[in-house]
This record gives sequence, C-alpha cells and structure tokens, in this order.
Amino acid sequence: MNARITCFNNLQDKMKNHTLVIRTCRKQDTEEIVTLWEACNLIVPWNDPRKDILIKLNFQPDLFLVGTMDEKVIATAMVGYEGHRGWVNYLAVSPDHQKMGIGRKLMEEAALKLKALGCPKFNVQVRTSNTAVIEFYKKVGFSDDNVIGLGMHL
Repeated sequence: MNARITCFNNLQDKMKNHTLVIRTCRKQDTEEIVTLWEACNLIVPWNDPRKDILIKLNFQPDLFLVGTMDEKVIATAMVGYEGHRGWVNYLAVSPDHQKMGIGRKLMEEAALKLKALGCPKFNVQVRTSNTAVIEFYKKVGFSDDNVIGLGMHL
C-alpha cells in the first residue's frame, strides 16, 4: 500500500507545491538509491549497495520504503522484521530535502507497517560518532537502550 503525503507548510518555499509519496522500492530505483546513499555517506567499503538492494527486494520487499517527489527518489528506509524486533537500515534523505520532516514521515510509515505485522519494538543502530543522526532518532521517539551493538561479517 502506498502512502501519499502532502508536504507541510513549514517546508521551504520551493517545496510547498510538491507531494511526498512513500511507496515500496522497485528494482528500477536501484541507481537513484545508490546515488542518494552516496550523497548521504551511507555506503561503506564492506557493503555492496546494489547487492544490499537486491537482497532486500527478495526478502520482505514491502518493507523497503522509498520517498519520492516529482517521481525522483529522495529518501529511503530499509525496514526488516524477523518476528521479534523491527529494524531500520539505510534511512536516507537527500541533503537538499533534509530538515523538512521527510525522515520523520518515513519512520512513521515504517512503524505502521511493523505494527501491522505484530512487531512489539523498533530498533536502530547508529554509529556513536554520528551525533546528528542520534538526535534525529531521539526526536522521533527512539531512546538509548544502553546496549552495545555487535556485528560479524559473514
């Protein structure tokens, strides 16, 4: 189900007549998404973004959200649920569209989708050095669980 959201009045003047559309990702969005993630500094050497997109398109693709304006991809949220917790990865909003409520809208849509699946808790991992993003997540309702995130590359 696509959510069509009209931009709010507090957006910059150039955005007032545009509509944010949040929908599921399509394979043909791949190159626009990679460009967006590059602009947002989300790509790290150990992750192949095209491979990550393809994997997600084959597993819970309805939880891979893109935000578009004028049919251009300007935001993403790669959401997952394994039956215990919901997670978000690759939350990105184009630098030209940040601080307009788009990230908040994507997270609201992600939370609605997770609730519909019976998910009791939504988690996110953020590098401790990324203080601006940590503040964003706190503003949209996340709090520090006082845990350490550990990972192992396979």
